Amino acid sequence: MRQRRAWVGASILALAGAVLGSDSALETAQSFTIPTACADPALCASLCGGFVEQGRSEGDFLQLAAYQLGAPQPIDLPAANLSMPAPVDPNNVYAGTAEGRFSPAVAGQLARVYSPNLISGKIDVIDPDTFTVIESLTSVPSPEHIVPSWDLQTLWVSGDLSYGRAAVAPIDPKTGKVGKPIDVPDSYNLYFTPDGRSAIMVAEAMRRLEFRDPHSMALQGYIPTPGCAGVNHADFAPDGSYAIFTCEFSDALAKIDLVRHRLAGMLQLSGAGMPQDIRVSPDGSMFFVADLLKDGLRLVSGDAFQEVGFLATGVGAHGLYPSRDGTKLYVANRGTHNIAGVKNGQGSVSVVDMTSPKVLATWTIPGGGSPDMGNLSADGKRLWLSGRYDGVIYAFNTDDGSVKTIPVGGMPHGLTVWPQPGRYSLGHTGNLR
Repeated sequence: MRQRRAWVGASILALAGAVLGSDSALETAQSFTIPTACADPALCASLCGGFVEQGRSEGDFLQLAAYQLGAPQPIDLPAANLSMPAPVDPNNVYAGTAEGRFSPAVAGQLARVYSPNLISGKIDVIDPDTFTVIESLTSVPSPEHIVPSWDLQTLWVSGDLSYGRAAVAPIDPKTGKVGKPIDVPDSYNLYFTPDGRSAIMVAEAMRRLEFRDPHSMALQGYIPTPGCAGVNHADFAPDGSYAIFTCEFSDALAKIDLVRHRLAGMLQLSGAGMPQDIRVSPDGSMFFVADLLKDGLRLVSGDAFQEVGFLATGVGAHGLYPSRDGTKLYVANRGTHNIAGVKNGQGSVSVVDMTSPKVLATWTIPGGGSPDMGNLSADGKRLWLSGRYDGVIYAFNTDDGSVKTIPVGGMPHGLTVWPQPGRYSLGHTGNLR
């Protein structure tokens, strides 16, 4: 549990007053503690909701508050035209990511595994043929995820607020070199609209989704998600009309209307849980939501926006990755319910038939482990995952579940394998279509 800490001081009080423009701001700032919620709901919703569950510092509050003073109003873009590429197969959203279906856009790009490390602050670069670390890159403080851009020309490094104001940095996949970081206030995770018009910056600490230019990252506007504590992972309807984001710390889902650019609704999940990654079924009829505390997958109808079932997988279900043919879902079970981490935990990978759904196989790790996030190799023969609490990278053989382990130290997190088959990227560690 994070330590409670009262925030007082003339500078914070004055800034809170400037943000809220009322005497209630003084009372709010004086009573603001962690993890107790803000006294003023408006302040929580628009500014510091994420601080409640993350234990951020006074400095973080000041930076984000100052940013808010000059921020634009919530998003006011024209209605989306949904000019996304036509589906390869209307019955299988993953048909475009089958083995060998490379876009011409990835020609000449290096075959690498890029793994951000939360402790070392580096990007560990692995040669997938030799299973060795060949380079460590410096990008942004506290790197979280490696995210392929919509046009497949850039790998973006996202970072959180652990070391102050966040940033994103581009990696050129043809050279493997890091470009100049772009300063943004909160960049925990990153997605892209299906039509490629906007990047969606998951501003977890501020509880909002920022729509940005997909190249320059200039802010276009934002959608507030005040009831979504720990807004985190997402996936998209097959027609691109909406996305569903998981709310890690409020046991809920947020449905985002991507045509009208608004929060369409919230779904409070049944029982106590902690939703993590989310993936749509091949035919688009269902969303699979990994739940860290319930040790399995919640089954959710996206159109009706309601729970329709549950499938047990393993301890600490977290990351979700579809097979190259779109028939199976690999579930990375982190092996612990403790978000602070447990070394040599009960980590495993469950292989799920997405059409049934049912568990077909479970792969364990000799001596235990903590498989977390990653993606498949281009041919689908290896599932690469970070061993978040064990300082290693795993490469599972998808034929028999045997695993190679590569030591990197620290805390590896949202790695990606590149290049991958597909026509465009919806973000995260390689959600391609």
